[in-house]
Amino acid sequence: MKRFLRLPTLLLLFCSLAVAEPQGHSAADKAKILSYIHNGWNTLSRSMYSCKSVVDLKVTTIPVLYLPSGMATPPSVAAMQRECKVEVRNLPRKITHMGDVTASDLTEEGLLYLPHPYVVPGGRFNEMYGWDSYFIVLGLVADHRTDVALDMVENFFFEIENYGSILNANRTYMLTRSQPPFLTSMIREVYEHPYGHPVSRAWLARAYDYAKRDYTVWVTKPHLAGDTGLARYFDVGAGPVPEMADDSTYYPDVIRWLLSHPSVHTDYLIEAPDDPTPTQAVELAKTSCDIALSKVCATAHVDGHRLTASFYRGDRAMRESGFDTSFRFGPFSGSTQDYAPVCLNSLLYKYERDMAHFATLLHRPDEATEWNRRAAARRQAINKYLWNAKTGMFYDYDFVHQRPSTYSYITAFYPIWAGLATPTQAAQLRLHLPLFERAGGIAMSDFDSGTQWDLPFGWAPTTWLTVKGLSQYGFDADAVRISSKFSGTILENFLHDGTIREKYNVVSGSANVAVATGYKSNVVGFGWTNAVYLRMNSLIAQTAKRRAAAAAYRDYDPDPVLNRLQISDPAPHRPATETAVSTMRRGF
Repeated sequence: MKRFLRLPTLLLLFCSLAVAEPQGHSAADKAKILSYIHNGWNTLSRSMYSCKSVVDLKVTTIPVLYLPSGMATPPSVAAMQRECKVEVRNLPRKITHMGDVTASDLTEEGLLYLPHPYVVPGGRFNEMYGWDSYFIVLGLVADHRTDVALDMVENFFFEIENYGSILNANRTYMLTRSQPPFLTSMIREVYEHPYGHPVSRAWLARAYDYAKRDYTVWVTKPHLAGDTGLARYFDVGAGPVPEMADDSTYYPDVIRWLLSHPSVHTDYLIEAPDDPTPTQAVELAKTSCDIALSKVCATAHVDGHRLTASFYRGDRAMRESGFDTSFRFGPFSGSTQDYAPVCLNSLLYKYERDMAHFATLLHRPDEATEWNRRAAARRQAINKYLWNAKTGMFYDYDFVHQRPSTYSYITAFYPIWAGLATPTQAAQLRLHLPLFERAGGIAMSDFDSGTQWDLPFGWAPTTWLTVKGLSQYGFDADAVRISSKFSGTILENFLHDGTIREKYNVVSGSANVAVATGYKSNVVGFGWTNAVYLRMNSLIAQTAKRRAAAAAYRDYDPDPVLNRLQISDPAPHRPATETAVSTMRRGF
């Protein structure tokens, strides 16, 4: 059939895109933020020959750099030792699994050695983080800094080899937990987008072997979510986390909240003396935490009440999830270890599909078949336990009490980023966007708990995974609209104070945040926000170019998935009061 240009369609398209773009920002304004981001990679870079790498604002001990057990001191480290007056030690023994060495084995906390330069998030987060690094890698690749991105992936291989796993971050107090598994996604970024730094098929084979070792962490105990066939977050340590030493009010604030909300039933509190005797302290080490080993534990009490050992397990698991803190898994996510989360299992589905892809490239067909089988089994389990067909939404699953959560959370959109949702599921998910979408972007949830990973806050990583997923399923208008809102929020605040932050209030569109409990600051930097700003603007530009070209022909369909399924536009957002009431009624 002959195709004809459709001028009215083109004009309509350009007008709609113009509305979606942030208004009032000149080319010079946009050039300023791009320069900030481009130069920021150097500002946020760390290495084992820089004094600023060992600084840790989260603890009060002297700077110590730990090398793997038996490793000789590299020349660069010896030079830093002299220049920075840093003590260099070896870990007490070889680590093969998380938990082989814990904070209690070390007299002082410290930085764990990594052989290559890396980019940190910024501010108090002055180390290489697990899931932050995926988004930072996206930004580095977009900015043609694949050399640094490759260095960071190599550092993760080093962690797997020497510290038993990809770590939450390269600090000794994080030797007991990992973070969301994005390794295969990082491998694909540097392998498929070399930008002058190509890597060989032999490198891919080596990366594949490390990825298999990383995967094992998530499919063996203690990361199994019962007999569901799914995974959970879990930290093999015990008690409060040492890095909360710089926020001595956090755990007492949790206790105060629980005491002031007696109708919210949890097993998070016990009655216990504020100043225990030695005998009482021994018992507290079993039921709560060990005041002899943990300075944070010693101050975590209010009016004869302390947090339970179970709460601390959930608190630690929450930190492995990266979402610290929200009310998604109970108040302050104190029951995180009891859930099979949508986010983690979506990531593992993509991980398994990526591994099948790598195995195919490496001419290992039997292994590719096995990875695809694993992905299919996980997808089936996700649909069984995490998908609610009545509401058209993915929810986390409490496998301990064998019931799905009813807490609406933005991670429900991870399945469309991972590619596991069917077109019908994706279209149904789209109808829930109004639960989260606000003037400045998308919020984490529809419930304002007073913590930073709930309403009204929006974050770069979850925003990117959502808009990328929407784009992959053909919902370009939604992806562009949300990207434009959030990138506009970032730019507007940058022009106000010259910084990019870790999170934003997407209701007010402001970087000035008010967090009641938990991390109360809004850290400047900021690695993943810088990266996502670049990627969102690229998505907006590429979508405009693609749709403009397609709109020139009669058979152009702007929303192919939506129109094929005959799904209507999203319903209006529920009033905030109704949302809050319905959330509180369902309990925790």
